[in-house]
Amino acid sequence: MEPEDLGRSSVSLDEVARFDRLGEDWWNPEGPMRALHQFNPVRVDYLRRLISHRRARLEGRRTAPSDRPLTGVTVLDIGCGGGLLSESLAGLGATMTAIDPAPTSIEIARRHAGESGLSIDYQCTSAEALAAEGARFDVVLAMEVIEHVRDPKSFIALAASMLEPHGLLVAATLNRTMKSYALAILGAEYLLGWVPKGTHDWAKFVTPRELGTALRAADLHAIDETGVVFDPISGKWRESSDMGVNYMMAAERRG
Repeated sequence: MEPEDLGRSSVSLDEVARFDRLGEDWWNPEGPMRALHQFNPVRVDYLRRLISHRRARLEGRRTAPSDRPLTGVTVLDIGCGGGLLSESLAGLGATMTAIDPAPTSIEIARRHAGESGLSIDYQCTSAEALAAEGARFDVVLAMEVIEHVRDPKSFIALAASMLEPHGLLVAATLNRTMKSYALAILGAEYLLGWVPKGTHDWAKFVTPRELGTALRAADLHAIDETGVVFDPISGKWRESSDMGVNYMMAAERRG
């Protein structure tokens, strides 16, 4: 993807450069992305449950136990980075397309998927370029990406434009609260070193109300939301009613 193309997209060039510098560290569970490695299981479980249950409801059947419950579901992962989430969903049977404007990240993702024996369509491109091709998916994911784009409302509209009828858009992001500033910025970046300093800009965090407004403007209907919190006792992330810092929201296109 050429720099001039990036300049016309929803992507921030500074953000692309920051994440592209991670290189091999994308897949180092003890490296600068260790927080994402720890966070990944809870979002995978949420997506598996949400997508498989909704699919069964639309098809008028019960959800059948399966180790590949997303088989036959086309999924777009926008801002896939090194491919942590894409690989997990591909392992559940999803037909994955994953895009990122950072060339090194895509190179790392392709190589790791090959080593893992997974078939994922990784593309170094922007959401604008993919939408212009007329691409459509059952599920579009914007996980940990909205807080890094230039215009969240326009980005949500763009993501929604790539949904099939009855398609599902799922977003995970950070709430703009004093609690999130204390935990996600001061705590995670400066005190605990969970993520590299400068990874997040608190002013670009998105409140659930703002995200809900953007979803409605894109003609989508919110169907689920959940907070995600870190449990210091178990050392794991879990779903919670507390949406003060991390949260996920799902919305559908009806008709």
